[in-house]
Amino acid sequence: MKLAIVYSLTCLSTATCAFAAESLPDALVDPIPERIEKGDITVVAQEFLRLPQTLDSSDVRQTNDAYARLQYMQPIPDESGRLVINELRGVLYIYDEAANTLDAFLDIRDAGIGFDDSMFPNETGLAGFAFHPQFAQAGRPGYGKFYTAFSANSDSGVADYLDDNSENHESVIREWTATDASASVFSGTSREIFRIGQFAQNHNIGTLAFNYAASPADSDYGLLFASFGDGGAANDPDENGQSLATPMSSIIRIDPLNFDRGTNYAIPDDNPFIDRSGVAPEIWAYGLRHPQHFSFDSDGTMYIADIGQNQIEEINIGVKGANYGWRVREGTFATAFGIGNVRPNPVYPKPSDTQEFAYPVLAFDHDEGNAVGSVFVYRGTEIAELVGKVVFSDMVTGRVFYAESEGLQAGSLGHINELRILLDGEEVNVGDAVGMANTYGGGKRADLRLGIDAEGELYLLTKADGWVRKLVAE
Repeated sequence: MKLAIVYSLTCLSTATCAFAAESLPDALVDPIPERIEKGDITVVAQEFLRLPQTLDSSDVRQTNDAYARLQYMQPIPDESGRLVINELRGVLYIYDEAANTLDAFLDIRDAGIGFDDSMFPNETGLAGFAFHPQFAQAGRPGYGKFYTAFSANSDSGVADYLDDNSENHESVIREWTATDASASVFSGTSREIFRIGQFAQNHNIGTLAFNYAASPADSDYGLLFASFGDGGAANDPDENGQSLATPMSSIIRIDPLNFDRGTNYAIPDDNPFIDRSGVAPEIWAYGLRHPQHFSFDSDGTMYIADIGQNQIEEINIGVKGANYGWRVREGTFATAFGIGNVRPNPVYPKPSDTQEFAYPVLAFDHDEGNAVGSVFVYRGTEIAELVGKVVFSDMVTGRVFYAESEGLQAGSLGHINELRILLDGEEVNVGDAVGMANTYGGGKRADLRLGIDAEGELYLLTKADGWVRKLVAE
């Protein structure tokens, strides 16, 4: 390890600093030197569906000019094949491919629940959704129930956590109960089940999900998972990453249907921190910076896409009770806060761990991309070569990557290839082909996410042009 002489930042005076020099590591300029090359798998991105154009609620230009801020696409768990797409600007759509109809299932802008995405349209808004596994099963407790994650103004309710630190907005989970689960336009009731304060405009609530691989006999069945970032700004200024006091920087796991004892939800008995004093019992795993997306494989394994600070993007396997290291670790490296007395934002060689961390199974640095967007394990039939591969995207550049899911081990980074994508007969970079001006930097920005259907097929969702494109074999 190359060492540099760096003066301690804890010196009280110039005189004492002269005697307080320490040997500390240099920042890593290229922490993952291995290049990601294009692999042997080529797919065609076919136009599938375009969402209606929408506009940001704020007239103040804060970010890019997205045609539609489509975020995620997933099937309703009712064997109908219907697909649900959320738009950050506040609309939840249902697309029925058999009938070729697209309906605004729910527009939460008109629901009178304090929805507000004006503080930062690129991240706040209708951030996620999940349909209960019993959604279509009449007579069951989960019939007609689905859940939304969204941003709300801080005066619209009282937060379960950080109500006194919610000067920017609050992240909310709300349960909706449809009178008719087969309807294409929502009619029914709703109730709020969870709320947390946000001091900054970014790194807020992300994915909502049920583990559909779980059977009614499994402990995960019917439990709602939700991901939260570290609260925003940069470098986790409130140190939420290594704190268990609130659900920030974590994935939580709650039972949304058991609220008959005066609570809005129940804590599962097997949650890892349920009996620890001063710890938020909702937490299932923690130490994540901005886990905007996670998904479950067909065997129930969770894959987490955690957006990095300035250098490392990572894919983690979800493990109950795991600590993923932020803000003292980023990827398989140390941050300045994991060493001390060095400048923040670069990463550094990792010292010996004095506590247990769960490290990523896949990672790339910022000479390959800028922000990991989505992750799924491909279980479809359209692209035989891709079956069993972990597929993940970089939302900025529009690059799509893949790696073998079998044999992945935490801390031993798997080999990554880039997927070759054909659009209109030409191999393209998605960001270059359909991107918009990148207001965070030069060039173009794809704002790419991945979606999935009931058959396990994958789709590209690009905010720049509002299109959903299906991936098929060449």
